[in-house]
Amino acid sequence: MQPEELLYRSQTIGNIEPIEYMIPYPSTQALIEGQTLKFGDQIIYEDHNITNMGFYRLIQKTAHWLNDEGVKPKENVLIQDIGFPQTILLLYGLWHLGARAVILEKTNREIDNNLPIKIITLENDLLQRISSYPSNYTPKYKALLNETAVSIVSKNNIIFLSHYGLLVNTSGLKKLTGLKPGERFFCDLPPLSSFWVVMSAILPIYSGCIYTKKDPSMIITFDNINMNSGFKLRTDWENLDDFEENHIAVCTENTAAICIGNKPLHLTDFTIDNKTLSVKGHSVMNGYLNKNNIIFKNDYVIIQK
Repeated sequence: MQPEELLYRSQTIGNIEPIEYMIPYPSTQALIEGQTLKFGDQIIYEDHNITNMGFYRLIQKTAHWLNDEGVKPKENVLIQDIGFPQTILLLYGLWHLGARAVILEKTNREIDNNLPIKIITLENDLLQRISSYPSNYTPKYKALLNETAVSIVSKNNIIFLSHYGLLVNTSGLKKLTGLKPGERFFCDLPPLSSFWVVMSAILPIYSGCIYTKKDPSMIITFDNINMNSGFKLRTDWENLDDFEENHIAVCTENTAAICIGNKPLHLTDFTIDNKTLSVKGHSVMNGYLNKNNIIFKNDYVIIQK
């Protein structure tokens, strides 16, 4: 059986095959358009006084600029940390253009030559750089749900994550955290992981919340935090028995989150045996750059510490 078929079977849960579950938006690009219609005049980034509509216009300006920089649809472009909200704006600008983002888990990580990557010259003040561009950009290409949205360059592999997996994982996280429209929310992750993509970049837009450092009612962080203040991220999923109700287990191969406490995200199923994670569901990655590295057992992807 080919790796693609094995991956598809590992992404199928119960009788629901990947892409069949109805999520509100057909891509991350459509997510912005849809949420702008719903929350257009509501502030999304309070600390910068940016509304949903304002952010959408900035995304289109960024897409114009990226196009002028020679970025083409389906190209892989390195995401560099240029501060908030510029880094998130760069990510959405790439998606609006139809391009793909590449994130290094370590800034000095070497990239496999088999993954062609475009590196563009960036400045911290991207907002100033794009200020003269039109705020309306009609994409020449719109990515499909199952196409790669982000490639994560990790210690051992390059992991491909689809638009669908990102949106499904975000949807499941929103349900379990209970994050509501208009709620004040903050996530302090640096742009070095798929966790940042889901929790810092997509979740605020998806939920319609107000993203702010100032008195948020919910925080997601790797730091210790009490249950009334938010959720603590943990990569040591092998210690799940020690997790508290507000602890989120994360794993890049499942896009981002696996569970909160002992409750699996919607459309995620997993078992843990010592330091081996067997996971299946709609958030399972689209694969590694080297497909032969993926281990399957009984339609589960096997992740070992």
